[in-house]
Amino acid sequence: RYRGLTLVLTFLCYTSYHLSRKPISIVKSQLHPNCSALGPNPRNDSNSSTWCSWAPFDGDNYKELFGALDNAFLVAYAIGMFISGIFGERLPLRYYLSGGMVLSGLFTMLFGLGYFWDIHLLWYFIIMQVFNGLVQTTGWPSVVTCIGNWFGKGKRGLIMGIWNSHTSVGNILGSLIAGVWVSSAWGLSFVVPGIIITAVGIICFFFLVEYPEDVGCSPPLHHDAGGVTSNEKDPEAITANEGPLNISGQSSTICSNSPKEPAEEPEAISFLGALRIPGVVEFSLCLLFAKLVSYTFLYWLPLYIVNVAHFGAKEAGDLSTLFDVGGILGGIFAGLISDYAGSRATTCCTMLVIAAPMLFLYNHIGQNGIGTSIAMLIVCGALVNGPYALITTAVSADLGTHESLEGNAKALSTVTAIIDGTGSVGAALGPLLAGLISPTGWNNVFYMLIAADVLACLLLTRVVVKEVRGWCGYMARKRGY
Repeated sequence: RYRGLTLVLTFLCYTSYHLSRKPISIVKSQLHPNCSALGPNPRNDSNSSTWCSWAPFDGDNYKELFGALDNAFLVAYAIGMFISGIFGERLPLRYYLSGGMVLSGLFTMLFGLGYFWDIHLLWYFIIMQVFNGLVQTTGWPSVVTCIGNWFGKGKRGLIMGIWNSHTSVGNILGSLIAGVWVSSAWGLSFVVPGIIITAVGIICFFFLVEYPEDVGCSPPLHHDAGGVTSNEKDPEAITANEGPLNISGQSSTICSNSPKEPAEEPEAISFLGALRIPGVVEFSLCLLFAKLVSYTFLYWLPLYIVNVAHFGAKEAGDLSTLFDVGGILGGIFAGLISDYAGSRATTCCTMLVIAAPMLFLYNHIGQNGIGTSIAMLIVCGALVNGPYALITTAVSADLGTHESLEGNAKALSTVTAIIDGTGSVGAALGPLLAGLISPTGWNNVFYMLIAADVLACLLLTRVVVKEVRGWCGYMARKRGY
């Protein structure tokens, strides 16, 4: 019951985080719409082509300003993430998570209130994005740490793959909620998500259980109880006891009626100590480029659909949710395959290799018809978000409970923050580069995304080679060679 409660609460928490991030991508097309399509200009004292735009986004540099808004949030998020993991290891997660959600709701609502207060100052919207980016870093290290505390390694990829659908569910709900008011009163597209994340944060404060020991339950096993040999301690290598679908690490959690006496807690790991864990650097750099692609779609896909397919703002927002539907399927598929094969890096690399040509095809034939567009968005979403989901969930949890830590689980938040923080650098670069490159043509934006996908794959080469060697050794031992 406690495991189920933890899954549901953390799922709702991060769904609301992404729900509050999504409205900006939907509202962009309304801040600078095609005014000529709305009829004659009712205000003779304003420019006939931009009379319906929202200043300061009514100039020819509106794409650069949109990029600045995205970058303000994402740079703050990337910087704050490296610090957030350190705090997350040393503060009660329940307080840290719920406090961050309430503050995030506040700054999301303040951005939307700029509509009702008739604010046209760029610095106001930039400041709201910066503060929101900083407080949103409380979310990911906290929820991954909670899940890692309650679930062992055996089926972690599948469980966290399903659980990680909160990212796409949040994006979908954020798009749909923002789309309701985007054409009438776009401020409500931010105010309503802000209220939702605040409410979920309050629920989290009262009901979230951080550790099994807090309620008298035994912690799960994170490694094989039978031990491993020295050449099998690398997380990228497959062990003799970890064949396909082996779930020995997935121990049942036994609970007693009374909480256990708290044991002496080990010290939290240092930043440099977390970097020394094998695989942390490689997966962090891979996520940088994988998240660059994912967040470029997150922030620019609706505008791309409006410009290329000539849909309205609401229709483009609704259609863009199919990318996140694909992301849900991709995350589950990546988790299932990586559990079966015992090869996280190989699973990521394979999906990244296939994603590159799919992105090229989507740009060239994706708008040829509604059916083609739907299919390509789902496929691209699965291939782009699958590796991203696997690295930020199961891989982070695996490395945060790595055997070299000798049972010290006080590395989960720091490792998760390092991996996701490095990925967030790419998340900041992607929308910024898209804003700078898009005036030269959308083709160039997609070439940039394809190049990032290839680089993400290449950075995992060493880890993939180790996994393949581990598989070959496992098969040889199985056949008695």
